Amino acid sequence: MVMVRAIVRPEKTDAVLEALMDAGFPAVTKVSVVGRGKQRGIKIGEITYDELPKELLITVVKSKDKDYVIKTIMQAARSGSSGSFGDGKIFVSPVEEVYTVSSGVKDEDDLVAQAGAADAGGEG
Repeated sequence: MVMVRAIVRPEKTDAVLEALMDAGFPAVTKVSVVGRGKQRGIKIGEITYDELPKELLITVVKSKDKDYVIKTIMQAARSGSSGSFGDGKIFVSPVEEVYTVSSGVKDEDDLVAQAGAADAGGEG
């Protein structure tokens, strides 16, 4: 299992969530965040905005699905055909264990992404 964390533009969030749902990965947690990337924010006139609004989308998927999920997120989150600065980042981390809070049961690897997330009310 892997955890995929995608930081995307707020206006791209709905497109990414829809793309993941259509691809068969409905379990996603969404958090509003602020931050800056390599471009160090945006300067408009004399004002520098160094904390820009973004959305953090988190999902846990089977390792074999990782590349497909990343491709799906990239396609939906990219601005235009070639992308732009500030489109976001995707981070992938291994997941060692997963537990369902309501039952206290340790989920098995082959159940976590779909069944375990559904039990948690749709949140991954």
